[in-house]
Amino acid sequence: MTRAFFVLRFVVLAAAVMAVARPSSAHPIPFSYLDLHIEDGQIEGHLVAHIVDLSHELNIEPPERLLNSDVAIEQAEAMAALVERRLELFAPGQALSPDWLAPEVLLGRQAIRLNFRYRLEQMPGTVSIATVLFPYDPRHQTFLNVYEGGDLRQQSILDAEHPEVQYFLGTWQGTRAVVQKFLPVGVHHIITGTDHLLFLFGLLLLGGSIRQLLTVITAFTVAHSITLSLSVLGVFSPPANIVEPVIALSVVWVGADNLLVGSGRDMRAWIAFVFGLIHGFGFAGMLTAMELPGREIGWSLASFNVGVELGQIAVAVVAASALGLLRSRSQIAARRLAVVGSIVVIVAGGFWFIERVFFPFGIW
Repeated sequence: MTRAFFVLRFVVLAAAVMAVARPSSAHPIPFSYLDLHIEDGQIEGHLVAHIVDLSHELNIEPPERLLNSDVAIEQAEAMAALVERRLELFAPGQALSPDWLAPEVLLGRQAIRLNFRYRLEQMPGTVSIATVLFPYDPRHQTFLNVYEGGDLRQQSILDAEHPEVQYFLGTWQGTRAVVQKFLPVGVHHIITGTDHLLFLFGLLLLGGSIRQLLTVITAFTVAHSITLSLSVLGVFSPPANIVEPVIALSVVWVGADNLLVGSGRDMRAWIAFVFGLIHGFGFAGMLTAMELPGREIGWSLASFNVGVELGQIAVAVVAASALGLLRSRSQIAARRLAVVGSIVVIVAGGFWFIERVFFPFGIW
């Protein structure tokens, strides 16, 4: 009798738990699906959203009411207003505002498809899409498909941590937009990359003829261009926990070579080339962290690399000119600066090496 009582009690409790849990399991897949079709003069959009998400935001109970076509039409304006607040499209120089069409009920998917259209004054170079459609659910994701000319061109996932993506059109405007974005990024990266700059400065400390300095800079340029391309194109990319310490060692090496070279053979071009290969992987690490346009990856890679070269040339011209001016006025002062500068280069490179090997998450 007692055993039967406990069995009955277990069954009742299990049924109660299932009854309570059932509403929360009614929405097992917190996803929305957004298709954008970019055509001449317009962007056509289709958003498929689950009735549980929409009903939660519109305070409709039970959610299945939205599967009634009359209710869906009745709530069309409210659903459009909800999405319009949380889905934004940007095109440079244009204000994009959607024109809403009638929603569709998708019975088999327990979802509503919202249809809309943005009119374009002119074809833009880029379109940026930003959305966190249903912030009440931190797991919610929006799967984005971008079509151009009828072909699927880009797929992305938007969520609370990654709410925005940029699409570059396959037109000359799109190519121009790629160049305008990635060329300044390359300049900024070399100008703010202290380890790259110090390596370059170390190579220039001993001076030399214009031909010698051009050979050194060209060797560095060719080398890092090779590995930057290999890494970005997915051919070969060593892990950052190897690349970054070796970059630091390259700084130490060039400083030590300056102190030890004496009157021996000038090996700076070879040092620039060998370690330039490693620096190229370092450049690639930053570039690949960005969302590169798949179809325009060649232009983005070339633009970034040109930006790096422009920044590098600017730094080299300023540094070489200043060192040359000092050398023309006082050879002794120039030699002392070379020694002191090389020691500073060694110390800085050694510090970075220790930090990157033993304290990869920062010392402080």
